[in-house]
Amino acid sequence: MTILFNVGSLYFCIFIQYYRVYKMSLQSSSVPVGISLVQIGSDKCCQRAFVNRTLWYRASVFILTYAAYSCYHLSRKPISVVKNVLNQNCSDVTPTPGVVINASNKSNWCDYAPFDGNNAETLLGALDSAYLFSYAASMFLSGFVAERMNLRYFLAIGMITSGIFSYLFGIAKSYEIHYLWYFIIVQILAGVVQSTGWPGVVTVVGNWFGKKKRGIIFGLWNSHTSVGNILGSLIAGEYVEQDWSLSFIVPGILIAAMGFIIFLFLVSRPSDVNCPLPDQVSPERPHPHGYERVSTEEPVEDDENEMQELTRRPYREDSPIISTHPVSEQPIGFIGALRIPGVVEYSLSLFFAKLVSYTFLYWLPHYIKSSTTLSPAESAQLSTLFDVGGIGGAIVAGGISDYTGMSATTCSGMLLLTIPMMFLYEDYGTNGFLTNVVLLILVGFLVNGPYALITTAVSADLGTHHSLEGNAKALATVTAIIDGTGSIGAAVGPLLAGVVVNTGWENVFYMLMVADVFSLLLLIRLVKREIQTTRSHRLIL
Repeated sequence: MTILFNVGSLYFCIFIQYYRVYKMSLQSSSVPVGISLVQIGSDKCCQRAFVNRTLWYRASVFILTYAAYSCYHLSRKPISVVKNVLNQNCSDVTPTPGVVINASNKSNWCDYAPFDGNNAETLLGALDSAYLFSYAASMFLSGFVAERMNLRYFLAIGMITSGIFSYLFGIAKSYEIHYLWYFIIVQILAGVVQSTGWPGVVTVVGNWFGKKKRGIIFGLWNSHTSVGNILGSLIAGEYVEQDWSLSFIVPGILIAAMGFIIFLFLVSRPSDVNCPLPDQVSPERPHPHGYERVSTEEPVEDDENEMQELTRRPYREDSPIISTHPVSEQPIGFIGALRIPGVVEYSLSLFFAKLVSYTFLYWLPHYIKSSTTLSPAESAQLSTLFDVGGIGGAIVAGGISDYTGMSATTCSGMLLLTIPMMFLYEDYGTNGFLTNVVLLILVGFLVNGPYALITTAVSADLGTHHSLEGNAKALATVTAIIDGTGSIGAAVGPLLAGVVVNTGWENVFYMLMVADVFSLLLLIRLVKREIQTTRSHRLIL
């Protein structure tokens, strides 16, 4: 209870601090303080330089959101690496000086309670699911809040609190906390605050980038998931055998620091800094203080001009954090989002696709260690190749989708190839190190391609669907519905794996293959529609 009281006090202090920052910002400018400082510095040092402001802001948004979500995944990865030392084969471990081994603890002296019993695999699976079910449930609420809140505050608070819970998990070793309820509570609360990430970053990027080449842009941008997983595995693997608490504490510090940078520099909407909206970028001409937009639109009547001013008014920091919207930009409801064509099909397909991806995310290092002679650190390093393949898969899927305009067909093709590739990896992956490397990269390529495409470009396309009649406030809700449904699958996968693994790893792979089949079947109607649309276009031409 003392620990819970301290956590509650810490949260109260964080809330008070953010409230003070917000009150101070009532007298500040309409842009983040970091951007204001950059502008002041550039005006003093580079007065005669010409800068394309829109391009500069887009580049900063791309980089900041990329780094932010990399940190989100970086802080999620340690648990999959640390599993290998929470419960392991103690006969392979050399005792440290002072450790007494007797008949009662011979088989589990090196394990960390409460994960030192015969049910350790089940408990570790439950630990994953505590986080993932919490994450999935909170995702729907996060999308609702993200549409009504300053996204810079939303992401900054989510990242800093995520760092706190990663730290709290790590200090369990330092303070010798062995209560299962403690780990479960930390994981549940971590899932809640981590759910701020995806609706926030996708909405910000969607605000700044139009539909042109959205697949390849989001494919490149979505590599942050794999980069975060790789960095998380390497950082956790660096400390796992000496002091696994640092496997959580270091990522916690990194995501909290990045959250502060987001608070200082992220511009969440073009209108905040008087830049044109995506797909409506006007020509720019040199101006003494940068580039100036040149209007290419016909004059509008006063009432239309007033409405345009309302819908494009800068999102000032001296306005409420929870904002109000004009009628034309009212946030869409949950039922309204479900009525958008394709949302239900892609959401259910992502349920199974993400089930497969997250089972690999949370159990791959453990599988590699149990099926090879590699150490926990080496298993963590080898598992990063799955994410290396995932980077290529996301980019290729986005490029094919852009070229063909057939997102569902692209996903279905990769899902179809994933099934035999997983069979090959399970059957031949342990035959040799090189074979393991090649097959693991190919599996990552095929598994992450559809998952990345659905959660990014497809979500952004559906969130700006023509049926919304220009309402730009649907993106966060649509993203949250699709990724929230997928996250339920992400929670179910590791939980089932923790149970099924007791019957053999081959059954875990069979489970993943069946999930892939369901993901594929759910897209058939959309694939049929895409093929019919493509044929009709060819006949017209």
